[in-house]
Amino acid sequence: MTLRHTVDAVVLDIEGTTSATGFVVDVLYPYARSRFAALLAERSGDPEVARAVAQVREAIGEPEADAVRVEKTLNAWLDEDRKATPLKILQGLIWSEGFARGDLVSHFYDDVVPELRAWHSSGVRLYVYSSGSVAAQRSWFAHSPEGDLTSLLSGLYDTENAGRKQEAESYRRISGSTGIEPTKLLFLSDRPGELDAARTAGWHAVGVRRPGEPYFEQGVGDHAAAGTFDEITVSRSTS
Repeated sequence: MTLRHTVDAVVLDIEGTTSATGFVVDVLYPYARSRFAALLAERSGDPEVARAVAQVREAIGEPEADAVRVEKTLNAWLDEDRKATPLKILQGLIWSEGFARGDLVSHFYDDVVPELRAWHSSGVRLYVYSSGSVAAQRSWFAHSPEGDLTSLLSGLYDTENAGRKQEAESYRRISGSTGIEPTKLLFLSDRPGELDAARTAGWHAVGVRRPGEPYFEQGVGDHAAAGTFDEITVSRSTS
């Protein structure tokens, strides 16, 4: 069944939606883990690194925590798959370097990029809202197997500039930032809690269910569901 939506913009989740969670867990997480120590040692004066380290220290209640303690905390959060903003910031910096060096190439499901290009060509704006940092998102889309896709995107949102993904206020914030009415926004995600939050904020929401993804068996609650992007027809609003 084809799902049809007339909207001004589509907002995309990444893991489990455009791309395989397994790639993130099996490739990107170990890549970051192996480089946390070097990042903390070599770039401690970098304002973004220093800010993230300060956030780690605040989170664990240890304002004097040294680099070893910070690294241990980051690895523990990684093991828990915790969506902690300082972890995502530091991962993003490491991944950005890895993509730039050619160590990493991102993953997209085969059905995704053709639809993104078609939606963009029809005048629908595309945004990303992921728990991964904006830096990581930018690198992800810039280093796809099909080349640089960043020209398709109108903006990037993460838990730092938008808020937590299961809170309706985050989606209201994105709507305000883009200048697009909630009813003209469509959110695609595999997580029911995120879909619920988007709908509470007045958005349209479609659950993406891909076999093998962590949330496949759980389903997407009472939201409309699609197995692939080509099951979703998006057209530009004329109003």
